[in-house]
Amino acid sequence: MALDVVDINCDMGEAFGRWHVGDTDDASLMGLISSANIAAGFHAGDPNLMDETVRLAVGHGVGVGAHPGYNDLQGFGRRRINGTPRELVNDIAYQVGALREFARRHGASLQHVKPHGALYMEMAVNPELAQQFITYMRTVAPNAFVFCMAGSATERAAKEAGQPAIREFYADRDYDESGSIVFTRDAGRPDPAAIARKVVRACTEGKVTAVTGRDIEVPFESICFHSDTLGALDIIRNIREALKAAGIRIAPVSEIVSEQNRRHL
Repeated sequence: MALDVVDINCDMGEAFGRWHVGDTDDASLMGLISSANIAAGFHAGDPNLMDETVRLAVGHGVGVGAHPGYNDLQGFGRRRINGTPRELVNDIAYQVGALREFARRHGASLQHVKPHGALYMEMAVNPELAQQFITYMRTVAPNAFVFCMAGSATERAAKEAGQPAIREFYADRDYDESGSIVFTRDAGRPDPAAIARKVVRACTEGKVTAVTGRDIEVPFESICFHSDTLGALDIIRNIREALKAAGIRIAPVSEIVSEQNRRHL
């Protein structure tokens, strides 16, 4: 089904002290997105940066989300770390708690939680980890959205438990035929116009071309792109212009879901 409104989320605050990745600063991107996944200290982020990024998000009316990752600062959270589901969920709880306090400091609530990188991918295929994560969310943030891939163990666990879930479309990443992201450590500098065309097609047709050349269906409510992708500012500008030309509105998921609920009353 074609979308007439969609969320755009981006991983933000992914630096540490004076260390920064990518070629675009968060201040340039924040006014162009609707939901921010803010690094919470383990794969990136530090207290000062978390505070500043939340402040930026709130100032722009952007939904605040926690972006917890593996405890892997050196590897940017993109290396799998062995741990029991309980240990990993405790790591998530530690990070979400920190980010939520900064949100409270700036008068905002936690809109969503989105695991980062290798932890996101592991949860997508690990039912025990997904179930324990969702059990944690039901306890501490039952109204917060969980961002996940369609068809993932995370989505299934959220649906079974009644936790609101938002499915993502990855604008600046490739897909395989199963609907999973093709993981790469270096996405290079993609063509912003090509990404924009891919996004509009996904919104209007619900399809994307996999790396094999075959079209697959991709149900989603939110579009994700990454602030560390080279040319991120050009990417989001092209996406926004293409969505506007197609008559598709951009809004935070909290607003989209509220509108949908009012329609069904």
